[in-house]
Amino acid sequence: MHAPTIDPAALAARRARVATALELTDEILLVGAGEPVPLPEGTDQQYPYRAHTEYYYLSGLECPGGVVAYDPKQGGDKGWTSFVPDVTEAERVWEAREQMPGESVSRLEPWLTRRRGRTVVNLGAALRGVRYDEARTGVVRERFAAARRPKDAAEVELLRRAASATAAGYAALREHLRPGVTERTLQVELEAAFYRAGADGTGYGTIVASAGNAATLHFHPSKRVIRKGDFVLIDAGAHVERYVIDVSRTEIAGGKGSRFQRDLYQLVLAAEEDAIKRCLPGAEWKEIHLLAAVQLVAGLVDMGVMRGNAESLVEQEAHTLFFPHGLGHLVGLGVRDASGRQPGRRQDPRASLKNLRMDLPLLPGYVTTVEPGLYFIPAILNDPARRKKYRDAVNWPLAEQHLGVGGVRIEDNVLITEDGYEVLTSVVPK
Repeated sequence: MHAPTIDPAALAARRARVATALELTDEILLVGAGEPVPLPEGTDQQYPYRAHTEYYYLSGLECPGGVVAYDPKQGGDKGWTSFVPDVTEAERVWEAREQMPGESVSRLEPWLTRRRGRTVVNLGAALRGVRYDEARTGVVRERFAAARRPKDAAEVELLRRAASATAAGYAALREHLRPGVTERTLQVELEAAFYRAGADGTGYGTIVASAGNAATLHFHPSKRVIRKGDFVLIDAGAHVERYVIDVSRTEIAGGKGSRFQRDLYQLVLAAEEDAIKRCLPGAEWKEIHLLAAVQLVAGLVDMGVMRGNAESLVEQEAHTLFFPHGLGHLVGLGVRDASGRQPGRRQDPRASLKNLRMDLPLLPGYVTTVEPGLYFIPAILNDPARRKKYRDAVNWPLAEQHLGVGGVRIEDNVLITEDGYEVLTSVVPK
């Protein structure tokens, strides 16, 4: 457990904005932090603890067993109460825990008793022994996610610090990226530089994938030795106080690579830069996604990999043969932060949007990744059903020729502003 670093005034403003967005009248809101999870082998150890995101957002605390409660009838900041466990002597001795600010969690039960008979909404971790309205909780959680999407000034500052640490990591990696090193070596150098530059850790599992390994979307670095001409795909980001930067870059080890590799890289780079330029206030994310998919397919047609009209191929879902994921997702307090759909919006049934990660208009304060990619994935391209369905859409002999090339992904984090956008990760060269 650690004391909050967020400014109390900023935290109060955050809670006030959430209270307005949730539109609670008589319901009691309880937001649980969650409990530590012990390792299964009984070694008196626990998995690394992280308070539930919804709790952390309202409290700024990594506090096992903590609860934030809100009574809308009290109104204003007085309606919010933070309940925290009493730290024991054993916890002080063995873990150096400190007592967190707030009311003792032993007072939560009497607090609830005084409000008996009112509907309870339980966000964050589920609280043992508390009966809550599941349907109402689902509605409130959707509104809460929408309220968290615009980043306040304190959050943007943490993202800037994380971006700076991330840039230091990529600079260190590039110093060591050469034929003869292993993926694991590059991971170590990159992550060490994150820490030296002030990061609290990695925001997610680091990906360093060379050659064919780059065709696995979430590849864990291995002992594979990188060879001259290999694509090396890196997807890694630092976090500062849980605020995460999510960046991907693709390099060619020891040279320029083949003409095919250079064309593939330039195609993805152009799609990424064009998609970033479309990240304007009010723009519909799914339309940006579709335009990027069409651009990628048109490029593959020009390269001779695909055949046909780009728009028609995307409508048939053929783009997912080489671009099998969404264009991006919101990022911030965690690597996937409050994405999803606009409240009240139903899932778009179009096949071309099957892999869409969020469906909402971009608004000022949102921070989104933009991460187009093209990959030659054996599990997809060798699938008989896909080969039959898209037999005329792909130059299969050429695709087979490049099955070992891996893939290219280029990713930046974009802050939507009142009149445009800012690329927070421009400090990481492409």
